[in-house]
Amino acid sequence: MTALRILIGLALAWVAPVAFACGPDTDCPLGDRHYRIAMPEGHDGVTPVGAIVFAHGYRGSARGVMRNTGLRRMVSDMGLALIAVKSGDEDWVIPNAPRHPDTDGAVEFDYFEAVMGDASLRFALDRTRVMMTGFSAGGMMVWNLACARPDLFAGFAPIAGTFWLEPPEACAAPVASVIHIHGTEDRTVPLGGRPIGPTHQGDVREALAMYRAHGGFGPAEREQVEDLDCARRGNDVGAVLEFCTFPGGHSFRRGFVSYAWARLEAAGKL
Repeated sequence: MTALRILIGLALAWVAPVAFACGPDTDCPLGDRHYRIAMPEGHDGVTPVGAIVFAHGYRGSARGVMRNTGLRRMVSDMGLALIAVKSGDEDWVIPNAPRHPDTDGAVEFDYFEAVMGDASLRFALDRTRVMMTGFSAGGMMVWNLACARPDLFAGFAPIAGTFWLEPPEACAAPVASVIHIHGTEDRTVPLGGRPIGPTHQGDVREALAMYRAHGGFGPAEREQVEDLDCARRGNDVGAVLEFCTFPGGHSFRRGFVSYAWARLEAAGKL
């Protein structure tokens, strides 16, 4: 019996590191899905750190996000982990999307919950300091998460993406903090949306109006931050709703992510 226990212990000691051997260049398996994660450079493996979760655009990948060395370096310099998630196929399965017109998005919402649960077991993460962001189709995923799973992240920063077709009639509580960033000349995901196959991209301003009413957000205070023209609103529970535009098209800059983090941190959300 003692020899058997020793053999089992040796087997577990060998298997456990393999099971946990994932990171920025290796997938973290999660059922038939996966994600990747980059902890900040020099992290001791013990001290909990905040994180930025990034959802890729159409036909993107977690691998592709991690290849953005500038984004990885910036997030690391902020002392944060970068978690790159991956859609089940070429695009996120969210309501009214061209290939998924009848879905309620639950498969993706469950995936994100599983990612955060799994990553928290594998790595030292501070779950109270996690921001969800994404670009283009990833921004659409972010808006759906903010509406359906607002308690999963401390704040949301959709970039150049909104709901498909129209905003939901209602969102779940509690009210989330949302920082939306979009180019005024975006032709891929225009502010007013455009037809795509049998559906239509939503109107960004309709999404913002819906969420303003949902959260009871007050009048806007305008501020110019470099080339970002921002309208910022607050509410009675301290949440923030901010809409920032920049002169340009369908483009991503890592500075958008750091700006959103700074705004949420200033509001006491991170």
